[in-house]
Amino acid sequence: MSTIAADYERTDIGTIQIAPEVIEVIAGLATVEVEGVAGMSGGFVGGIAELLGRKNLSKGVKVEVGQREAAVDVSIIVEFGNRIPDVASDIQRSVKRSIESMTGLHVVEVNVHIHDVHFKTVEKTDDEDIYQRVK
Repeated sequence: MSTIAADYERTDIGTIQIAPEVIEVIAGLATVEVEGVAGMSGGFVGGIAELLGRKNLSKGVKVEVGQREAAVDVSIIVEFGNRIPDVASDIQRSVKRSIESMTGLHVVEVNVHIHDVHFKTVEKTDDEDIYQRVK
């Protein structure tokens, strides 16, 4: 991750700089809005995955920002039952579109890393106790 804000645009009265953290938040928001994404993952370094955690929108996102271009890596957890290539393609389109429209930077690549599959938990009801095989 780049820690220095790159000079983005020079105007008559100064420069405009976009911090890499801003790009990370934009990419994180664009990712969690895609259907089939259960949450973001911190990856191998981040350890435990946080499901639908809007506390830290840049979790699971790494960016490299240049003068005019950006490259993005997102690490996600996909919901069980979704076709992973479709979810990944939707993420790539969403992230690219969001960053380019909000910042004017050209996104050269969006890499999607699938770290886990989330299964929906089924709550046990009292009716299930009635049908136990052995009492």
